Amino acid sequence: MSPVTTAPPALTVADARLRHEYLAEVLDVLYPAPCSLTGEGAGRVAEYLVIPHARKPKLLVPTGSARVAAAAVRRFAEPQGRLARLKREAVVAALRTGTWPALLRDRVRIHAPTSAADSIDSYLRTALGTQLSISVHIGPARANRKPVLQLLSPTGGTFGFAKLGTGPLTRRLVRAETAALTALSHIDLRGVSVPRVLHSGQWRGHQILVQSALPVWHPRAELPAGTLTAAMLEVARACGTTKGWLATSPYWADLRNRLGQLIHHPDGAQLNDAARQLVERCGDVGLTYGAWHGDWAPWNMAHVVQPGGETRLLVWDWERFTPGVPMGFDALHHELQRRVQHEPDARACVADLVAQAPTLLDPFDVVPDGRDVTALLYLIDLAARYVADRQAEAGARLGVLGTWLLPVLLERVRRLS
Repeated sequence: MSPVTTAPPALTVADARLRHEYLAEVLDVLYPAPCSLTGEGAGRVAEYLVIPHARKPKLLVPTGSARVAAAAVRRFAEPQGRLARLKREAVVAALRTGTWPALLRDRVRIHAPTSAADSIDSYLRTALGTQLSISVHIGPARANRKPVLQLLSPTGGTFGFAKLGTGPLTRRLVRAETAALTALSHIDLRGVSVPRVLHSGQWRGHQILVQSALPVWHPRAELPAGTLTAAMLEVARACGTTKGWLATSPYWADLRNRLGQLIHHPDGAQLNDAARQLVERCGDVGLTYGAWHGDWAPWNMAHVVQPGGETRLLVWDWERFTPGVPMGFDALHHELQRRVQHEPDARACVADLVAQAPTLLDPFDVVPDGRDVTALLYLIDLAARYVADRQAEAGARLGVLGTWLLPVLLERVRRLS
């Protein structure tokens, strides 16, 4: 039975069923038995509005307080585009004024034999020692997606976000982000704001990370030229830097080990061959190694104006943070992700990235004969991540590497002298 009380969907029955099944899957994690999504049990554990609607659920908003519900919508994420912002403000106004039933008809109700049943709400209240409400982000049903919860105070303030690792991959990513944020908390980063760890632990076998909320709801400011590069350089140097030949570097030893675990995958075999050829031809290139965020993309950052008028660069999603990689990986990754977000031809984006690598890597103290090598190492590293995380099987838009990344990579490695 569907967990949502709603009018008949306008989409096909099969599509609606798949969307409802994923919504139910997330709710089953957050509210395990004896909690029920079908109205069974005398105790009301939680009730949510489904936004924008049950046919395409993106956000679950608690109904207990109009103020909290409105804050949950306004402060979860910044809409892209004027129309999206207008729609958000219409929802916020409806929640504040109590006119939401005409706009938001779909809701989820969770019951149990007693309202004190074990749930994510009760766990977080105990772990953090405070009263709170949660709103739930419903992302796409992919292998590396995890439930993300916005934590709100009784007055509607957003004070944190919780991530749940529910499978082998997502548990590893949540543990990695916890370690990264813990390490970064001991480093005085001047140009980047990083979330703080408020709590980490396990609940019913799921890995939990609660981190402080970065104020992404502050007004956005134009990012001055050089500010992003300076921030990336600061992160790159955060754990210190080393220098050395590629062939004898700890980075190559680690990458070779990761690629060796993918040898039975067709793409993994091609990546192994490309990496081996690259190091055979360019192993004596001297590189500088530092840290990288690992997924520094436009959607994982915001440049905002703080209440006092000062601007600040906020960066989140540190689950891929890794020290000891060639300098400049973040600059390459940001540029590639920016391009593929807006351009339909992903293969052309990869080719353009390699061509642009000398300019992108110039601020990162990469020797001239190491710039093409660094770009190709980045592509191999990224592709290895896609294969290891089974992005193609999970249905990721760019998961099938043979359609965009591999052809350019293999051709450029062959052209190396």
